[in-house]
Amino acid sequence: MAEPHFDLDVTLGLFDGISCGQEALKRAGITTRIYLASEIEKYPKMITRKNHPLTVQLGDVRNVVADDLPHINLLMGGSPCQGFSFAGKQLNFNDPRSALFFEFVRLLKECEPDYFLLENVMMKKEFKDIITEHLGVEPVMINSSLVSAQNRKRLYWTNIPRVSQPKDKGIVLKDILENGVVDREKSHCLDANYYKGGNLKSYFEKHRRQLVFSKKLVVPEATKKGYTEIEDGDCFDATFMSSKTRRGRNMKDKSNCLTAANYDYMRYEHPTYRKLTVKECSRLQTLPDSYLQDCFDDKGKEISNTQKYKALGNGWTVDVIVHILQGLKWQN
Repeated sequence: MAEPHFDLDVTLGLFDGISCGQEALKRAGITTRIYLASEIEKYPKMITRKNHPLTVQLGDVRNVVADDLPHINLLMGGSPCQGFSFAGKQLNFNDPRSALFFEFVRLLKECEPDYFLLENVMMKKEFKDIITEHLGVEPVMINSSLVSAQNRKRLYWTNIPRVSQPKDKGIVLKDILENGVVDREKSHCLDANYYKGGNLKSYFEKHRRQLVFSKKLVVPEATKKGYTEIEDGDCFDATFMSSKTRRGRNMKDKSNCLTAANYDYMRYEHPTYRKLTVKECSRLQTLPDSYLQDCFDDKGKEISNTQKYKALGNGWTVDVIVHILQGLKWQN
């Protein structure tokens, strides 16, 4: 039996970020003739422009009104969650960022779309019940861990039919690493503050930052590879580390000749640690490796990793959205 097909005329993405919803539509095989996006942050818009150049940006959601729009087939968004998150201060709807939820409600009533999808974080029951009352549907909780290497529990309110739990793809954290090792199967939840980095102390405290532990230390040297790998217990020559001519730094078998200048001999003891790379965080959100590569600002400068980490932390796990959107294909 052939897989059913579904086309949308107009989709409106609120709080669109880096347009993970648009990427999910493409991956789900659902075409949309026009994609309208409401987003105010400049760097996410630049990332969207690189990946989805036909996106029509509308600006601030508070200035978007139905009278200016064509009929919307699908309305989707993830309103800012800082006031709801258990990791935040739990200010709920008094937080002006989370109060933007009511802009979603307003446009849902004004636009009367055929379908809608709202995503948000796990929250207290009293807040969840308010959202449920306004949207008229109960949320489904889906953990991104079923389709990615990340523990990320999120609530999804939608009138798209046949929403169920995705099948577990069995992806674990080590599967998405460029190098190194980890001490757990699933990553901590990626958030917009990941760019702040981490250390071993914060790693085991409440506001955790996922770290990767390296079995080998990479030391630069003037060879064709440009580096040498030092293993646990090995010694290496760390003299003049910025030198562009020095080689033979690995002293696995014999020490280098000791001179008056050569005194920075060191022993490497595992572990060292690092943050997840932007590419690895993209994989946690099931985005293509290239999604945040070669993204430039209006002056032609590559967007910083800090802004990329923020954008990814605020984004969606694409394959979860793909799974939900599959329900549209059975409406023809």
